[in-house]
Amino acid sequence: MASALWGQSAPVQTYRIVKAYPHDSGAFTEGLEFHNGALWESTGLNGQSSIRKVDLATGKVLENHPLSTLYFGEGITFFGDRLFQLTYMSGIAFVYDPKTFRQLQSFHYSGEGWALTHDAKRLIMSDGSSALRFLSPSDFHELGRLVVRDAGRLVTNLNELELIDGEIWANIWTKEIVARIDPVTGDVKSWVDFAGLRHDAGCTTACDVLNGIAYDSARKRIFVTGKNWPKLFEIQVSGTKPGNPRP
Repeated sequence: MASALWGQSAPVQTYRIVKAYPHDSGAFTEGLEFHNGALWESTGLNGQSSIRKVDLATGKVLENHPLSTLYFGEGITFFGDRLFQLTYMSGIAFVYDPKTFRQLQSFHYSGEGWALTHDAKRLIMSDGSSALRFLSPSDFHELGRLVVRDAGRLVTNLNELELIDGEIWANIWTKEIVARIDPVTGDVKSWVDFAGLRHDAGCTTACDVLNGIAYDSARKRIFVTGKNWPKLFEIQVSGTKPGNPRP
């Protein structure tokens, strides 16, 4: 029976734009969160990395915490009253008080840091491979790994993460698609094909790839954007369509 799964693929879903918002085209988006009524964004590149608190409606940066030029900022997530941030190749994660941006702790990890989200008990980290790491929020100790597959095939370049209604959503780096992943089995339940969203953002050659997923759990709103995109979108997943956008 298992062999019959080979060659099959999770269904492909489309999207519709609910609303568009301004987004700083100078933001090389690496992480995106919706927390306490505001957007929080981590930007990358050495010398340009920061964590920002952003007004959703206007795109205005309300607060800004730049990182040392030594670090390339990556994914962020909140756990309780703490804000966690990864760095790309430095192997270090920072923990902040989001009210003051005061650094509370730092943790070391092996390999690259790409993105963060969390469930009720654990942090969930991507590193660009096909595996997601489950980490203790108290000391960053690794609790386990989840290998992501579609029809038995490994899905690599897992990047920006968000936990949405019990599913792990993962942007696939350089692709205009997002995987909806079962957090127990690692199977891709469906793909959301965002082809066309870059055009809707009014992107030029200055825009980089799709990257950035945030979820307002109170109002069930999903937000997506990209690196250096001039717009951020609230979207809804709509129907399914034929095709196979899987990487």
